Amino acid sequence: MTRIYTLVNQKGGVGKTTTAINLAAYLAKLGQKVLVVDIDPQANATSSLGVDKHNVQGSTYEALLNGDTPASFVLYNERLQLSLLPSSPSLAGAEIELVDELGREFRLKKALEPFDKKYDYILIDCPPSLGLLTVNGLVAARDGVLVPVQCEYLALEGLGQLTQTIQRVRSALFPDLRVRGVVLTMYDPRTNLAHDVVNEVNNHFPGQVFKSIVPRSIRLAEAPSYGLPISSYSPASVGAKAYETLAKELLKGDGVKIN
Repeated sequence: MTRIYTLVNQKGGVGKTTTAINLAAYLAKLGQKVLVVDIDPQANATSSLGVDKHNVQGSTYEALLNGDTPASFVLYNERLQLSLLPSSPSLAGAEIELVDELGREFRLKKALEPFDKKYDYILIDCPPSLGLLTVNGLVAARDGVLVPVQCEYLALEGLGQLTQTIQRVRSALFPDLRVRGVVLTMYDPRTNLAHDVVNEVNNHFPGQVFKSIVPRSIRLAEAPSYGLPISSYSPASVGAKAYETLAKELLKGDGVKIN
C-alpha cells in the first residue's frame, strides 16, 4: 500500500518545500519509489527539482479542476529516480474555481487514486496557507501530516491555528487524519532560542517530533537555484546528512527495511 504524507504549515519560510523535496530524494535514494505532488501555486517544489513551471504540459491544476488523468502529467527524473506531479501558475485560481464544485475537498484524494500501489511514498507539498488547496492536501493525507517547524519563536505562533485546522478537517471530512510527525528545521545550536523552541514543540506534540533536526545550511538554501535536492547538490553537507537521517527515521517508523 502506498503511504501518502502531506507536508503542511501555513507559515511561509519554515522549510516545508525544502523538506518535501529532500526527504523525497533520500527516500528514493534508499530504494523507495517516490512521487512528489506539488499543489502550491508558487510551484517551488517543481522548480526546485529542475522543472520550468511555465512549460509543463499538464499539472495538478488539470488534475484538480478538469478531472484529467494525472498519470500523464507525471515527470520522471532518471538521475534522482524520483517522480513529480508538477504545479503551474494556473493553480493560483483554483481556490476560487473550486468553491462551487461538488466534493471540492476530495478532488486531490480522488486524483491520486490511480497511483495507489504504484509508489511506495507520495509526498504532497501544500501552499503556505490554510485554504482549499491545503484542505485537499489534508484530506488526501492517508497516512498523516508532516509539519516542518522553523526553530524560531514566530514559528510557534501558528501551530495552534494549524492544529485547529487539522481538528476541523478530522471532524468534518477525514476522521482518521493524524499528525505523523513534526520536523524541526533551520536549527542553530548557538542560540538559546533554538533550544527553547525544540523544547516547546516537544511539549506541544509529545512523542510526535522527529529526532532528526535539520540545521541552518547555506547549501540547503542554494540547492533549489540549481534545480537539485541536497543529495545531489552537496551530499557531504550537514543539511544532506540531516535529511538522510530523517528519511531513515521515517522508514524505520513505518516499518520499512532499508536496502
